Amino acid sequence: MITQSTSGIKVSVECIYQPEYSNPTNMHFMFAYRITIENTSDHTAQLIGRHWEIFDSIGEHKKVDGEGVVGEQPTLAPGELHQYVSGCNLKSDIGYMEGFYTMIREVDAAIIHVDIPRFHLIADFRLN
Repeated sequence: MITQSTSGIKVSVECIYQPEYSNPTNMHFMFAYRITIENTSDHTAQLIGRHWEIFDSIGEHKKVDGEGVVGEQPTLAPGELHQYVSGCNLKSDIGYMEGFYTMIREVDAAIIHVDIPRFHLIADFRLN
């Protein structure tokens, strides 16, 4: 698990290769990831957007922006956490993702960019 904190918001990521949804012959490699967002600050904050940078080892680079996460814009009071699972497909068996969440702090309406730590997408058969 990879973890990083920004402005009192802790983001943890776990990733797993999904061979049952992959087809290496057709350059399709599927990965699932679970993200836990925990508010360790003293202020309530709402996640309103996301920005992803997705890198594939064949040289492709995608940027993905959107509202919330998996159709939700969770509000986290101090000490609360939100967890979700999503996925990413690549054309190769190795890549990585990183990005940030846009959150708004309730107390002063400040916009915060919370870093999502870089995590690697590696098919199990590539690991030693």
